[in-house]
Amino acid sequence: FDPRHYLGTHCYGFPKTGPHRLRFLLESVKDLRETLKKKESTLVVRKGKPEDVVRDLISQLGSVSALAFHEEVREI
Repeated sequence: FDPRHYLGTHCYGFPKTGPHRLRFLLESVKDLRETLKKKESTLVVRKGKPEDVVRDLISQLGSVSALAFHEEVREI
């Protein structure tokens, strides 16, 4: 979870993620984790800036051969 997603917007100061959307996201992540657990897998969830969290996670794992990601569309 990137803390920047929960701050005000550039133009109007409204929250990017309100309480209903946050609840939906948390419930979705919880459901995904439970589904993966049933398939003998796991889900790593972290809070922080992705550029920091991913770097630290790769350092912890030590044997990462590939990384896939997408970039969020930015507001103008």
